[in-house]
Amino acid sequence: MSRRILSDEERKLFEQTFKEGRPIRAAAPKVPVKKKSTASGTSGVNGATQDRLKRGLLEPQARIDLHGMTQGAAHRTLFTWLAAAHSRGYRLVLVVTGKGNPKNGEDAPWMMSPHGVLKQMVPRWLNEPELAALIASVQPAHARHGGGGALYVYLRKSR
Repeated sequence: MSRRILSDEERKLFEQTFKEGRPIRAAAPKVPVKKKSTASGTSGVNGATQDRLKRGLLEPQARIDLHGMTQGAAHRTLFTWLAAAHSRGYRLVLVVTGKGNPKNGEDAPWMMSPHGVLKQMVPRWLNEPELAALIASVQPAHARHGGGGALYVYLRKSR
């Protein structure tokens, strides 16, 4: 496909337009707005400790298993247990939620009760202000400590 040939009139109009015009300034780059971090949003764990956690080399000082509990019971138990663990001076605790167990034929998208309810809810509860003040970091547990069905909760130092 060949280019269209400009007429003399079009060429003059083009030249006149660019004589009068000023160059457009480049838009200033957008600076990303930093979110205000919550107490559990910023990790209170140094890099070496975080690496050891990921590799499962640190042993939790205490563990709680929320299997078989209702949401309400698990919520109350988790709050009181974490507060007690923090007051005892524990730093690393393990919260076992389980992965959930889909029942045969009941994993349809229109079902109102998804499996793994505690696995979904516990991280939300840990971000609530009352608990977030006690927590330095939350991350999935290593396979040796429960893998995807458990969380490491690294507590802040008691003051």
